Amino acid sequence: MTLAVNARQKDETKEKVLNDGTLKKDTFNQHGIAFSGNPQQVTQQLVAYLAKTAVERDAAGGTPYEQRQAVRDSGLLKLLIPQTYGGLGGNWQEIYTIIRQIARVDSSIAQVFAFQFLMLTSIRLYANDTQWQHYYRLTASHNLWWGNALNPLDNRTIARKISGGYEFTGQKSFCSGSMDSDYMIVSAIEENTGKFLVAAVPTQRKGIHLKGDWDNIGQRQTDSGSAEFEQLLVEDGELLIDPGPLSSSFASLRSLVAQLIFTNIYIGIAEGALEEGVKYTSSNSRVWSGSLAQTIHQDPFTLLHYGEFWAGLHASAILADHAATLLDQAWEKDLSLDEKTRGELALAVFSAKVNATKSGLDVTTRIFEVAGARATTAKLRMDRYWRNLRVYTLHDPVDYKLKDLGDWALNGNYPTPSFYA
Repeated sequence: MTLAVNARQKDETKEKVLNDGTLKKDTFNQHGIAFSGNPQQVTQQLVAYLAKTAVERDAAGGTPYEQRQAVRDSGLLKLLIPQTYGGLGGNWQEIYTIIRQIARVDSSIAQVFAFQFLMLTSIRLYANDTQWQHYYRLTASHNLWWGNALNPLDNRTIARKISGGYEFTGQKSFCSGSMDSDYMIVSAIEENTGKFLVAAVPTQRKGIHLKGDWDNIGQRQTDSGSAEFEQLLVEDGELLIDPGPLSSSFASLRSLVAQLIFTNIYIGIAEGALEEGVKYTSSNSRVWSGSLAQTIHQDPFTLLHYGEFWAGLHASAILADHAATLLDQAWEKDLSLDEKTRGELALAVFSAKVNATKSGLDVTTRIFEVAGARATTAKLRMDRYWRNLRVYTLHDPVDYKLKDLGDWALNGNYPTPSFYA
């Protein structure tokens, strides 16, 4: 397997096109943070930096090159990689806690940051030992960022067998984090056989065209647009098919890692909305004329709403933390992971996701009821929490998670492993 690193790392003064069409020379050291301390301390420094421009960047959309570079410089991209291979050796509880903290201030960065670990998970679960150890060492030593073009529902990319590998040709949608990445996880359907193929390839390779066409109402800086592959060469050694997707209970953990990523980002977004609402209510909201309270902090209906918000989010967080604990235990079992343990984890993850979706949408929608009419000012962009959560919660229907939970409650059946369950 050939070593390939994003050309941006070779030229640190590369010009980039900004959203207004102008050019800017990026030194990729403009955030001015001398990251230090353990991962939690570094996260606090990163969160403070991201919060400074989150509102403006939500309005601008596009690729947050400077902020992505700050994440690179933080060293957190190798959090999942064991220390044996040059990483930080973090566990899933730690990773999800950090993802949630970032999501409170910048859920777009939280998503592409979290997908780093989903892509590394794909490599770990689908590849043979030689492959995943190679990519883990490569990622840790070169601080690589991974983008996503693995979309099981989008079968428009076809793989044609050639000598020494395949050619991938077609389109992919929802390629989150692909812009400004070094490597990508891509998928295709093999012609004639219909086999689902997954591979790891350098983003700069000829035949990959990233469209940069993501312009949705929420998660506006996730670069979740489309990609086109034109006779993209994929070497045999880059295919992650040994043992491959869904080949065992352990390999099927990818979907649960993903679902718990979504869950923690949902919670983080809602916690950010609640924190913003508290700040605004405390400093700007007024007691309604019909209230008997002297201050907004004593108004019974304001307290009631905040109580509902807190109860919902607190319960969701506890469920998510419990699921993360079970995931760490399942992850340690490796190929010895059995169906029952995997099934119990799936139930915990789905329960957390359902509750996080409902409580999160409740908070981000109703926070204006306690903040008041002035909180709807465009300058504050407090609506970004609802927009981000609404877009992200549509990733896959929560109704199907409820169906799986109902099948367990009524019939005792664990969720059937798939790319989404």
